[in-house]
Amino acid sequence: MHTVRTDRFHPVAMIHRRRMVLLVLFGLGCAINPVTGDRELALISEAQEIEMGRAGATEVAQVVGLHPDAALQAYVNRVGQAIAARGERPRLAWSFQVVDDAALNAFALPGGYVFITRGLLTHLRNESALASVLGHEAGHVTARHAVQQLSRRQVASVGLGIGSAVSPTIARYAPLASAGVGLMFLKYGRDDETEADRLGFRYALGSGYDIREMRSVFSMLAAASERSGAGRLPAWQSTHPDPGDRRRAIDRLISAAPQDFTALAIGEAEFLARVNGLVYGEDPRQGFFRDGKFLHPALAFQMRFPEGWTQRNAPDAVTAIHAAGDAVLELRLAAGSISEAAADFLSQEGIESGTPRTGSIHGNRAVQADFSAKDGEGTLILGAVTFIAYGGRTWRIVGYALQSRAASVRASFAGTAGSFAALTDRAVLAIRPQTVEVRQLARAMTLTQFNTEFPSGIPLGELALINGVTPTEPLRAGRRLKRVIGERLTVTATGSMPQR
Repeated sequence: MHTVRTDRFHPVAMIHRRRMVLLVLFGLGCAINPVTGDRELALISEAQEIEMGRAGATEVAQVVGLHPDAALQAYVNRVGQAIAARGERPRLAWSFQVVDDAALNAFALPGGYVFITRGLLTHLRNESALASVLGHEAGHVTARHAVQQLSRRQVASVGLGIGSAVSPTIARYAPLASAGVGLMFLKYGRDDETEADRLGFRYALGSGYDIREMRSVFSMLAAASERSGAGRLPAWQSTHPDPGDRRRAIDRLISAAPQDFTALAIGEAEFLARVNGLVYGEDPRQGFFRDGKFLHPALAFQMRFPEGWTQRNAPDAVTAIHAAGDAVLELRLAAGSISEAAADFLSQEGIESGTPRTGSIHGNRAVQADFSAKDGEGTLILGAVTFIAYGGRTWRIVGYALQSRAASVRASFAGTAGSFAALTDRAVLAIRPQTVEVRQLARAMTLTQFNTEFPSGIPLGELALINGVTPTEPLRAGRRLKRVIGERLTVTATGSMPQR
């Protein structure tokens, strides 16, 4: 969980907000596709597309969080800008940024806002591979794939926190991400993906990159999809469906290209220099589950969630969902003091509450209240909310359930709120993430020999994956290889790190 945003909670307000977004976005019309030159149905003008992307990018930065390394951000943006300049829409206000997430993914918002995850960067091996990924995402923008998809349907109600694990009624009350962040989850069909591959190939090749490295990206992603996922964002295979053999299509493009690829740039040394020192995989300092507790070393607090509930540490909130999907617990930041935050929450339209109670929880000032609300169909939701002052911040713990479930989970709501406390375990407070270290081979060897001489905190097969080599192939002296230093945190089945 990052300390990046606060949010309001009310189903009626969310419904009105979505209606307003849809009214702004959709105005019937036609446009010329910048890539194909064909006329197509376009319910979103270019100005609306850019504004939608700008709003979405702002929310991505707030909800997901950008990587703090300014030099890395500048490097990725420089590579991306060169790619975008080769496209059909060079005058867009293009932006290429790294989000601080362990998932292997990249995504583009309408209007030229492209993001790549820290996790995917650690799995690429050179700048040409990076250019192929950024080129693919830029292709989605230039061809207006999101605009076409949104013109055919309403923006999907997709959230980072609750998703489809809860009942439809409860989901209406969940603090779902806005339409802007939901654009990260658009799934493109085979034709769109093929076109984005073709465009990305052309853009990267036109920028002087040895685009043959695009094949290694597809091979790595295919192999990575067989392993358990990590990160709080969806993985590449979740947002980039691959019904065809895309690598074979790239091979055909390579065979048909007249260029002498040996004269083109690969950019291994600079890329690996930028990757060196990056956090690898999950960052336990941003919180993890162990034995039913949520522990947050960076913010030095802990809280216990009910046993058997599905737990998730999303970028903006920590949630737990009852097995039946009809009750939810959530922890997130709130704005203002505990009194101001409580008044703001309880004064929302449609919320009815009892008199707030003041007190303390483990020595921290707190305000608590019970509340109820009804949706447009009259379904009653019962809940309890607690605001706690801790670490110079206001924390909001809210539990809500269908009326039929409320009595049985009331004690769980109270127990979770009452468990919020300072984290004092020195071993947990001292936890550090694994990081990437790049080393140059002093002599020829295999990856297996390299791992013996410079052990990594990940299995050999995973080490081979991030380096794009097999364990036994001979590697020349001077070759740069990645290793992962630090121990991988192990937790119990109640909350494994890859699923946080």
